Amino acid sequence: MKKLRLVSWNVNGIRAVHRKEALDWFYKDKPDILCVQEIKAMREQFPKELLEVDGYHLYTTSAERKGYSGVAVYSRIEANDVRHGLGINKFDGEGRTLICEFDNFTLYNIYFPNGKASKERLKYKMDFYDAFLKHAEKTKKAGKNIVVCGDVNTAHKEIDLARPKENEKTSGFLPEERAWIDKFLGRGYIDTFREFNDKPEQYTWWDMKTRARDRNIGWRIDYFFISESLKKRLKGAHIFPQIMGSDHCPIAIDIQN
Repeated sequence: MKKLRLVSWNVNGIRAVHRKEALDWFYKDKPDILCVQEIKAMREQFPKELLEVDGYHLYTTSAERKGYSGVAVYSRIEANDVRHGLGINKFDGEGRTLICEFDNFTLYNIYFPNGKASKERLKYKMDFYDAFLKHAEKTKKAGKNIVVCGDVNTAHKEIDLARPKENEKTSGFLPEERAWIDKFLGRGYIDTFREFNDKPEQYTWWDMKTRARDRNIGWRIDYFFISESLKKRLKGAHIFPQIMGSDHCPIAIDIQN
């Protein structure tokens, strides 16, 4: 069986990381699949070099609002089917979800909402979580293996952020957000990184304004989850804090296909 490397990265603007030449590692390492979130661009706004990456198929979905949200998938394997969104207008208008069907698994690339702005946005986030879980469960019941990746915008446990006590009342570490991850994992999904690494100070996002990355004062809010049906094929999970260009860093898993 071939080992596949899947990478996920919230790029905080795909044109910005392109300008910074922050995708050089991608062209060099050539992962089998790269999922990016918060692309902040319509497909027609992509630079030519990002529209035509040699050896890759490109799938995108964008928000109706320009310069906001959006996700994309670069895949060396052509998807059998691609769905844009969860089939719910209030979520799909923000361009947060791409679902790619491959022979051996269904891939969800998702930029989950942030709940910090207001009570309304927190409710939107929790409603999105529930709608996604319902969708994933339907896919699983159809007999599919599932891979979920993206910026989940919640740190699961105290080990997953540098300052848990100070953030107990902050969206991203609220009891109800963390409880949803508990519920999700309880339905038969695996936090891949914690299968291999139980150490603290393993983060994927740092606040840029406070130069938190320099001191590694961060949060682990980007994840690869897999259905338990794929557990035996999971061969590795990684975080790459050395890769710069965004306030997030890339993460990856290795699975036998």
